[in-house]
Amino acid sequence: MRLSRRTLLAVSGATASAVLTTGPVRAVTREEEPVNDFDVLLERAGALLTGGAFDPSDPDFAAGVAALDGTAGALWDTLDRTAGRTALWPDLAPLTDPGNFGQSYTRLRTLAVAWATPGTALSGSAETADALLGALRFAYDTAYHPSARESGNWWFWEIGAPRALMDCCVLLRDRLPAADLADYLAVVDRFCPDADRRTNSPTLPETGANRTDKAVIVALRGLLGKDADKVASARDALSDVRDSGRNSLFRYTTSGDGFYEDGSFVQHSEVAYTGSYGTVLLGGAAWLLSLLAGSAWAVTDPKVSVMYEAVERSFVPVVFDGLMMDAVRGRAVSRERAGDHRDGAAAVAAILLLATGAPAGPAEHWRSLVKGWLARNRTTPFTSLATLPQLALAKEVLADRGIRPAPRTTGSFVFADMDRVVHRRPGWACTLALSSKRISAYEAGNGENLHGWYTGDGMTYLYDGDDLGQYNDGFWPTVDPYRLPGTTVDTRPRDDLGTGAGTSTYRPPNAVAGGAALDGRYGAAAMELIGAPGSSLRARKTWFLLDNTVVALGADITSDDGHPVETIIENRNLGADGLNRLLVDGVPRSGNGASERARWAHIEGVGGYVLPDGAVLRTLREERTGTWRAIDTGADTGGSTDPVTRRYLTLWLDHGPSPDGAGYAYVLLPGASAAATAVWSASRPVRVLANDATAQAVEDRRTGLTAVHFWAAGTAAGITASGPATVLVRRRGGRVSVAVADPGRTGTSVTVGLPFTVRRVVEADDTVELTPGRRPSLTFAVGGSRGHTHRAELVQ
Repeated sequence: MRLSRRTLLAVSGATASAVLTTGPVRAVTREEEPVNDFDVLLERAGALLTGGAFDPSDPDFAAGVAALDGTAGALWDTLDRTAGRTALWPDLAPLTDPGNFGQSYTRLRTLAVAWATPGTALSGSAETADALLGALRFAYDTAYHPSARESGNWWFWEIGAPRALMDCCVLLRDRLPAADLADYLAVVDRFCPDADRRTNSPTLPETGANRTDKAVIVALRGLLGKDADKVASARDALSDVRDSGRNSLFRYTTSGDGFYEDGSFVQHSEVAYTGSYGTVLLGGAAWLLSLLAGSAWAVTDPKVSVMYEAVERSFVPVVFDGLMMDAVRGRAVSRERAGDHRDGAAAVAAILLLATGAPAGPAEHWRSLVKGWLARNRTTPFTSLATLPQLALAKEVLADRGIRPAPRTTGSFVFADMDRVVHRRPGWACTLALSSKRISAYEAGNGENLHGWYTGDGMTYLYDGDDLGQYNDGFWPTVDPYRLPGTTVDTRPRDDLGTGAGTSTYRPPNAVAGGAALDGRYGAAAMELIGAPGSSLRARKTWFLLDNTVVALGADITSDDGHPVETIIENRNLGADGLNRLLVDGVPRSGNGASERARWAHIEGVGGYVLPDGAVLRTLREERTGTWRAIDTGADTGGSTDPVTRRYLTLWLDHGPSPDGAGYAYVLLPGASAAATAVWSASRPVRVLANDATAQAVEDRRTGLTAVHFWAAGTAAGITASGPATVLVRRRGGRVSVAVADPGRTGTSVTVGLPFTVRRVVEADDTVELTPGRRPSLTFAVGGSRGHTHRAELVQ
């Protein structure tokens, strides 16, 4: 096992020398005794919190220290240190409010980290240490103590406050009075006694990220209290020894929270959450694995390999040049201080920390991926976002000339178990956020994501390697939430979501959401849109994800509410002062809201948009002003009331009020020039072959690919299907590749007929049966496959 020499700093003492050195740490061999010293592991925990030893002359570390200094200095200046105080900070009063004492502990941890970090203004200060000890005592006496009763958000009581409190105790342990430590361990024993159950609901098992968070808390509590059984229980919670692995973090799940074999990650039973809770789980597990490595409590569960596989399956597809795709960040998109780059940085750090103990092969590959991500991201460099511990992990990789930066990941990924689709090409990526009766259209609550109404209704994210600030640069507080790219919506006013306590979700009643991928390169996805309660809107939406093209089709768009219905092709954030030129059929347009019949459009620096059959296109260039506070009022996440202004270019199709069977077809050409867009429009290398309530289909003549989504039994592009299915067929030479899925999960089998001769199967999943001949058919046993893709390779 290779641990980072930066993260796990050298400690003195004969016991420690076997495990912690200034160089890479070796795995404990049979000749070496495992570490059984609480103090050694507490020293290690301190290193994980502060970043350990680093070169203060390094400009990146100097900048990190300066950033920590700035944050901690502001907190120190406003900390109430008077004898008659009623709160620790005036903006967090009364302290008895769970959100207030939760945030107070978090701020105290920041001060404690600064005190423990060499080079900061507060480093080693006796005054600071005394003030911290007094503040911890005050918080205990006033608000967070064993006799208090849980109220408000349970998370502050059982995870937020105890984790920050234990971190403070780790950093201040040499100065902390024994009586105070005993009290703080007692309050943790009251509200987070183990990682297996929800304390305020003892029959509810903890799952996913919450289980990981609690395991770290219990481990630190065990180390501080020198309680070996507590430390062991924290380790065992990762594998869920108590319930025989039912909620183990080291297993794939088929429902509810956790990692799925297809790369999906779900939290809160129904929310796609790889980039938020998934990152917390990965980071927490990596933290605990590193903390306990080589000790008597080291994690030895062989199924920890699931965590290693999750890096490749779950995280790599949704990290784009170091940023985390918003489609898998849930309600976190509304958090001003947690944008896609910052959550991406957290995922990068978690992967690097996990690599310190992972097998050499995958660990080196992850480091190569990370080096590529960080090298390409010049918009918000990792070093400008990273905490000192994160920076310590990354600097080792960046400085190692033996690690070559990997190119961008490419491929088409259908995450059937969380209703997400990611299509990646060398210069760009397209991500679809879908929803169904299985996966929520949004998550709101605790004052967060107040305008997330349509984020799961087919929102289409276009990531461009030259525009990494698109969704991080004031997008969410300023974008028109009724005009999210890729969505079809009615324009009725909506009330704010999630203004009460707890989280709220909405699962629409539609079954179809998902699709199929072929050859790891092409994809097709579909979603039956059923409007939220109060709306009669219905639509059938399909996307075809090709080499340099995304084709979007809509059919059977119907509503009888009298509200205008729109399909949004694009709503591009141009930044604070963007002047990107807009062309419509080659003619510059101001984007004043006018409508005109057009065949193509082009936004400078973004790409082309083709309307293959011609359509009336609406365009609007506008400045929009909003505040983060308008979309997030959370106790510890609430945004600023400072106005944010950004410029947008919006392209949309207006279906009018109460449409009856309306449709649309448009093509995205990411990164294409205006000239290339005009040529594409004229030559139409991809043809739309069907777009109705039975089937939607395209043919790409350049690659020999035909793709169809069947909403019902029927025929399209010469291909027949016995029932609903997504079908991709590619002919090249004498070979035929076929991929089929049932994203609605409604059938047990589907038979697909092909319009050309097939002689035999070369390779196929065991769910596929071929009937060869001049009009061959393939029968796919789709029942129980949860919308996943079935594949076959055939010979003509």
